[in-house]
Amino acid sequence: MKQSYTSLIKSIGPGFLLAGAAIGVSHLVQATRAGAEYGFVLLGALIIACLTKYPFMEFGPRYTSTTGKSLIEGYKGIGQWALQLYFIISIGSAFIIQAAVTLVTAGLAEYLFRLGISVFGWSCIILSLCILILWIGRYKTIDRLMKLLISGLTIATLIAVFLALDNEKNTNLFSFTHPDLWQVSSIAFIIAFMGWMPIPVDASVWHSIWTKEKNKQYLNNSTKNSLLDFNIGYLSASFIGLLFFLLGVLVFFGREIELSTTAVGFSGQLIEMYQYSIGEWSKTIIAIAAFFAMFSTTLAVTDAYPRVFDEYIKLQIKTVKHSKNRYVLLLIFISILSLGLLYFFSNSFTVFIDFATGLAFLTSPIIAWLNLKLVTADDFPKNEKLKPVYLWFSKICLWFLICFGLFYLGFHLIT
Repeated sequence: MKQSYTSLIKSIGPGFLLAGAAIGVSHLVQATRAGAEYGFVLLGALIIACLTKYPFMEFGPRYTSTTGKSLIEGYKGIGQWALQLYFIISIGSAFIIQAAVTLVTAGLAEYLFRLGISVFGWSCIILSLCILILWIGRYKTIDRLMKLLISGLTIATLIAVFLALDNEKNTNLFSFTHPDLWQVSSIAFIIAFMGWMPIPVDASVWHSIWTKEKNKQYLNNSTKNSLLDFNIGYLSASFIGLLFFLLGVLVFFGREIELSTTAVGFSGQLIEMYQYSIGEWSKTIIAIAAFFAMFSTTLAVTDAYPRVFDEYIKLQIKTVKHSKNRYVLLLIFISILSLGLLYFFSNSFTVFIDFATGLAFLTSPIIAWLNLKLVTADDFPKNEKLKPVYLWFSKICLWFLICFGLFYLGFHLIT
C-alpha cells in the first residue's frame, strides 16, 4: 500500500501542468467576462464545454501510458496526412496562443508591480524569465513549480468566492437582464468562451508529451495513475473556471460597468472590482492569484510548443534525435515571433483574445477525431479500450463539437 501511494504521488505532475496551461485566459478573461456580461445564463455553456472536451483530453494520457508513444507519434501511425494536418493547426495557433497568454500576464504584471513598463516590455521580461526557467530546469522545474502555483491559486480563489457570496450587494442578481444571445456578437463570444474552457483540445498533445516525459523518470508508472493525475488536473481546471465565472457574476454583473479593451485596463478593473465588492484587504490576494494563474499558463505554453515541434522534427527526419539545443532554439524562436505579434496587436486586447479562443474551438473537432481514432484502433491494447458507454459518450461529444462549429460558421456567414 505504501509503495502504491508513493508511486501515485511521484506520478502526479502532467495533470498539474495541464491545469497550469488551462487556468489563464479562459478563466481570468473569458470566464470572468461571461459571468460579468451574461450572468448565470452562460453557466450551461461552461459545463458543456468542460464535458464535451473531457474524453478527447483524457485520450492523451490513456494513449501515451498504454503505448509509450505520444499522440504525435500516433498521428504519424495513422498516416502522414494526419501528422501534417496537426502540424498545420499547431503552426496556425502556436504564436497566437503564446502571444495571447503573455499579453494577459503582462497586463497583470504592470498592474501588480506598477513600474511604468509598457505591456510589450513586460511581455519581453516574462517570456525571458520563462525561457530561463525552462532552459535551466526543464521538466523537473516546471513540474514542481506548477504544483505550488495551482495549489495556491485554488485556495486564494475559493476564499474570494466565499467572501463574494456573502456580500449584501449580490441579493438582486437574478433581477438583471442579460444581452440577447442571438446577436452576432453574443454568438461569437460564446464560441470564444467555449473555445478555451477549460483548455483547447489540441492541448491533449501537450499532455501526452508531458506524460511521456514523466514516464521516463518513473518507469513503473501505470495507466491508472496517469489517468488519475489527468483527472485531478482537468477537474481542478474546470472547477477553478467555475469559480472565476462566479466571481464575474458576483462582482461585475448588473453594475453597468464597461469592461476595458486593454490588457492593463482589464486587469485593473478585475482586481479593483473584487476589492470594491469583497473588501480593501482582498486586493493583494486577488492580484497575486491572478498573476500566478497567468504566469503558470505562460510557463506551460512556452514549454509545450517547442516540445511539440521538436517531436515533429524527430518524426519527419528519422536520423534526428531529441536535442536540448534544438529545444532551446525553438523556445527562443517561438517567443520572438509571438513578441512580434504582440508588438503590432497588443492594443486590440479583447479582439485578439476572442480570435485566439474562437480559432481553438473551430479546430477542436479535428484533434478530437484523431484522438478518438487512435484509442479505437484495432492495434490499441484491449485492456485499455473504451467501455461501450464511454465510447458512445465520446462520439456524442465529437458530434456536438462538429455541429456547434458548423453552426457558428453558418451563422457567421449568413449574418
